Amino acid sequence: MSNTRKEMTLNMGPQHPSTHGVLRVVLELDGERVVKAEPVVGYLHTGIEKTMENKLYYKALPCTDRMDYLAPMSNNLGFCLAVEKLMEIEIPEKVKWARVCLAELTRINSHLVWLGTHALDLGAMSMLLYTFREREMILDIYEACGGQRMMTTYIRIGGLAHDLPPDFDKRVREIIKVIPERLVDYENLLTRNEIFINRTRNVAVISAEDAINYGLSGPMLRGSGVNHDLRKDNPYSGYENFDFEVALGQKGDAYDRYLLRLKEIRESLRIIEQAIDGMPEGPYLAHVPGVVLPPKEDILFKMESLIFHFKIITEGFKSPFGAVYQGIESPKGELGFYISSDGSNKPNRVRVRPPSFVNLAALPKLVEGGLFADVVCAIGSTDIVLGEVDR
Repeated sequence: MSNTRKEMTLNMGPQHPSTHGVLRVVLELDGERVVKAEPVVGYLHTGIEKTMENKLYYKALPCTDRMDYLAPMSNNLGFCLAVEKLMEIEIPEKVKWARVCLAELTRINSHLVWLGTHALDLGAMSMLLYTFREREMILDIYEACGGQRMMTTYIRIGGLAHDLPPDFDKRVREIIKVIPERLVDYENLLTRNEIFINRTRNVAVISAEDAINYGLSGPMLRGSGVNHDLRKDNPYSGYENFDFEVALGQKGDAYDRYLLRLKEIRESLRIIEQAIDGMPEGPYLAHVPGVVLPPKEDILFKMESLIFHFKIITEGFKSPFGAVYQGIESPKGELGFYISSDGSNKPNRVRVRPPSFVNLAALPKLVEGGLFADVVCAIGSTDIVLGEVDR
């Protein structure tokens, strides 16, 4: 008898509901074992970077909401910080604290969606209903701030689109009160659930060395025990004023990454509470005529503000020659914006360093040698959004 093995090639996707977007994975299987895996992207290509290069800086900003559409405020923040660095705009203290608060609410929003969909992928259907219930509270805040539940474009170059809504403090404190109680419910359902443990423990393992070599970031990197968080290592937007711990895993498996994200939600709540308690008074926009849009209420009564608003929206502003890079710690890892300027009113080059794309590159390492049934768990634990991968 021949001992040669017969391998089978299987296309997983691009329409498979558990691939978290339009992702195709070409798998080579030997029975139930994955011999080789190749992620294939490009089915959702949007051309966002090139679109941004053909728009005025302000008009490029809404494109960022559409990348990782589960973390719009984080995307806005990264782009605005890069433009502000290029233009040397000094941001009011109130804006810094408000942005931190909104970015951490966004982290919770993203992690809740991840938890609900990841658990659903593995058969725990109730979790999706519970996590989306809590997420609604955050989307209500988005709507109160920017008038939109998802694509808010609320964080603007030089500040915020509007001042924080009058009931912002009350809404946020309700979240600080409610979500810790709900996290206990999640843990009661999953953390010691034998089925969930068997599906995630020692599955999709990646060592600290491999995580570094692949350029991973965020929970994918910290889940392997590597203490790297831009909020601590390279603080931006006033994060140096906040006390919090960086959540770390040990084994680098899917179960560790689950525990880590729960810890990150709790740490985000700590940061949010500090931001609300210490929020300074002051303007919600930097005063830079000709560059930063004037307050909306001034446009109705001040001719100078109306003129500046009209010129910025129609003609934009000219940026100095040069290039900048700004990285932030988005919910999925390091999100970086590189902007090159040729002195015109549009960016000459926009290049995004997307954590989802970089983290996805490690998928073969996570699944090769493992069971075919664990591929869905590996993809879910990576927490990718294809809008960010194929931008």
